[in-house]
Amino acid sequence: MKKILFVCHGNICRSVMAEYMMRYVVEQTGRQDEFLIDSKAAHTDDIGSEMYSQARRKLEEKGIPYGHHRATLISKQDYDKYDILIGMDSENIIDMKRFWNQDPDGKIVKLMTFAGEARSVKDPWYTGDFEATYWDLEEGIRALLSCS
Repeated sequence: MKKILFVCHGNICRSVMAEYMMRYVVEQTGRQDEFLIDSKAAHTDDIGSEMYSQARRKLEEKGIPYGHHRATLISKQDYDKYDILIGMDSENIIDMKRFWNQDPDGKIVKLMTFAGEARSVKDPWYTGDFEATYWDLEEGIRALLSCS
């Protein structure tokens, strides 16, 4: 079983959208037994908060089911628990490497690298453009699934 953790700053937009989008794609391809998928925050700002309402609306608009979500913080144990630790942007990657002692096992990666790109997933918290974020996540997740 491949264990994947998506991480963003607060775990209320990008990482939780990625979690539910990945779960949906995995279920649609009949591979749900092959993966454990979760999401967490790199910072404490929004711990305990629900998924941002605009993120929920975008998932609903795209027909992607989601569950009850409360933002949670990454832990030291997550490094050993998960096979891949996926950040949404360069700042997340820096935070994750700092938290997990510079990634000794090479598990930390930016999502868009799976799609052959060095760029970050657009952050809707600042842009308000959840459509652009959705399509970045879609591209990265499809590429991740194709190599998993």
